[in-house]
Amino acid sequence: MGRRIRVATVITRLSAGAGGVALRGALALDPDRFAVTVVTGAAALFPGRSPRPGILVGDAALASAPAGDLLARAAAGGLAVRRIPSLLPQPAPAADALAFAALVRLLADVDVVHTHCAKAGALGRAAGVRRGVPRVVHTLHGLPWHDDQPAWRRFAYRRIERRLGRRTDAFLAVGGSVRRAAIRHGIADPSRIRTIWPAVDPAPAPTDRAAARRRLGLPPDVPVVGTVGRIDTQKAPLDWVDAVAASGPSTWGVWVGDGPLRAALRDRVARRGLTDRVRLVGHREDVPALLPAFDVFALASRYEGMPCVLVEAMRAEVPVVATAVDAVPELVLPEVTGLLVPPGRPDLLGRAAARLLADRDTAGRLADAAAAAVDGRYDPAVLGEILTATYTGPDRATPMTGERSGPGDLAIP
Repeated sequence: MGRRIRVATVITRLSAGAGGVALRGALALDPDRFAVTVVTGAAALFPGRSPRPGILVGDAALASAPAGDLLARAAAGGLAVRRIPSLLPQPAPAADALAFAALVRLLADVDVVHTHCAKAGALGRAAGVRRGVPRVVHTLHGLPWHDDQPAWRRFAYRRIERRLGRRTDAFLAVGGSVRRAAIRHGIADPSRIRTIWPAVDPAPAPTDRAAARRRLGLPPDVPVVGTVGRIDTQKAPLDWVDAVAASGPSTWGVWVGDGPLRAALRDRVARRGLTDRVRLVGHREDVPALLPAFDVFALASRYEGMPCVLVEAMRAEVPVVATAVDAVPELVLPEVTGLLVPPGRPDLLGRAAARLLADRDTAGRLADAAAAAVDGRYDPAVLGEILTATYTGPDRATPMTGERSGPGDLAIP
C-alpha cells in the first residue's frame, strides 16, 4: 500500500450543521487511503483577553472544547485533531494574523486542504496557497453575505470570495441554490463546483412521542412547535417566538440549542407571556431522540444553506414549516414535503404551524412524503465517495503562477 493522502479539514466551529457535515465527510473517507487531520478554532475571544497563539494537539485540543464541539468525536473516530485558539468566527484582525501563521505551519506536509465556511475558508485557503498545498478544496454551506449586513461588508465579502475562488481547485456547494449563487457572483467556475447534500448520521433507533416528551419534561398531550439550532441572528429566534404565539393559545414551544441571543430570546418569551409554555433546553447531544416530541418543526431562519436538522426532522416524520430561504426550498417542497413562508413573517410561520396542528391528516401526509424523500439520500457514505473523487481529481484548470497571499489581503474584514 502506498503513502496515504494527507488531508487537513479546516473549519472555524466544529459544531452544528456545517461542523457535522465536515466531520461526517471526514469520517466517511477510507482510512487506508487518507490520513485526515481535523482543525478547528475557539468559540469566541473572551472580553479583555488577547488572542492566544499556537496550535493545541490531542488532549490539549479536546480540553478546551466549547459546548456542542465535535472534536472529541473526531478523535474517537481515529482522526488527528488540532485546535487553533486564535481561529475565531467573528472579525478579529490580530487573532486572524495568529491563526493564519498557525495554519501555515500546520499545512507544511499536507496534500489536500479542505476548508468550510467563511473565516476558515479565507484563512485556510490563503495558508494553503502560501504553503503550496497541491490541492485546495472549499465547501460553501451558504454564501458569507446576507441582507442583514451593511453594504460595505457585503461588497468586501464578495470581493474576497472572488479572489479566493481563483486559488481554489474544487468547490462543493451544499444545495443547488448555493451552487448557482456562487457561479452567478463569480466565485466559482461552473466546471469546478459540485452540488452536494448535507450528510446526517444514520437513523437512530426509533423514539416514540411519549418517550421523547419525557426526555424534555413536556406534558404528554399539549401541541408542541419545536426547533433546533444555534440561538443567533441567522436563526431569527425572536421571529420563532412570535410564530409560536401566533400558532395558538395552547401551543407550547421548545428550542433545542444555545447561542449569543439566548437572553434576548428569553426576554421575548416573557414579553409575549409564554414563559409557562416555552422551554429553552440548551445544547443537547440527543437531538434525534428529541425530535419525535414535536408536533411541528418550525424553522424561522433569515438565511441558510441546507440545514441538516431539517433532514433529521423529516426522517423522524415530524411535519415541517420553514422560511423559503436559500437552499431550503430544495428540501421543503410546498404542499409536498412541508410548508414554506417568506422570511421575516412570523405571523405566516405561526399560521402555517397552526394549520398542521389542526389538520393532522395533512400533517401526516406531508411528514410521510418528506420521510420518503430523504430516505438514503443523505448518507455519509455518499459524501465520502464525493470527497474521494474531489481529493484525487485532476489538477486545477489554471496553474498557480507564484502568487503569494496572507491574511492582510484575504482575511474576512
